[in-house]
Amino acid sequence: MRIAFSPCPNDTFVFHALVHGLVPGAPELDVTFADVDVTNTAALDGRFDLVKVSYAALPWLLDTYELLPCGGALGRGCGPLLLTAGRADITGATVAVPGDRTTAYLLFRLWAEQSGQVPGRIEVVPFHEIMPGVAAGRYDAGLVIHEARFTFQRYGLTSLVDLGEWWEADTGLPIPLGAILAKRGAVDAAAATDWIRASVRAAWADPEASRAYVLAHAQEMEPDVVDQHIKLYVNEFTEDLGPDGHAAARALLHRAATAGLVPPVTL
Repeated sequence: MRIAFSPCPNDTFVFHALVHGLVPGAPELDVTFADVDVTNTAALDGRFDLVKVSYAALPWLLDTYELLPCGGALGRGCGPLLLTAGRADITGATVAVPGDRTTAYLLFRLWAEQSGQVPGRIEVVPFHEIMPGVAAGRYDAGLVIHEARFTFQRYGLTSLVDLGEWWEADTGLPIPLGAILAKRGAVDAAAATDWIRASVRAAWADPEASRAYVLAHAQEMEPDVVDQHIKLYVNEFTEDLGPDGHAAARALLHRAATAGLVPPVTL
């Protein structure tokens, strides 16, 4: 069975037991590591059986895939940040973003429309180049996710807006970032849900078991940043979306469809 997820610590922590044959009854997995902006596009042709994507990409994928109620990344206090080198308004600015179908970029577009701060140009940039690029003046602002929450000050940058805080204040809901999808007709969604939940619970029960695997794929991330990353992004919604998680996903995609940013979709 083919699975794709990112090399980020939250994903390697969550899927360690599953991909290492430690979940009884689960199939052997062929793993592809790819950042979510890559899987958002790669999943379009149905090449994976299980895949981690952005919630923002779901309108283009739900004909082929089914949303699973676990394994993803949702939460509070974990949203994308819009960073600048001191600029207080991004009207007319050049903004670097990590992908055009990422939840981060969708939230940014919703915020920009509401705030009236309309950028002049958007550039899709590999995630690791965004903060150095803003610091060097190649971009006026940069949209960052994940561990950048803990490291952006090192580049002399400031957060113009925390899009997670904006979203939570506006909706009262957690922020839906990454989703796990199962390919229709190829994967028993109920069984896959059981496997992934078992893997999440195994990770929590013995965090050290996955430590070497997580660090090996953490892209030179410092161990303390890895720990903060996992603590923030692996939470109760990873085990079960629950009513709030489902409501958050519906609210995001409904707002985006109403604004004409994504096709309408029913979750």
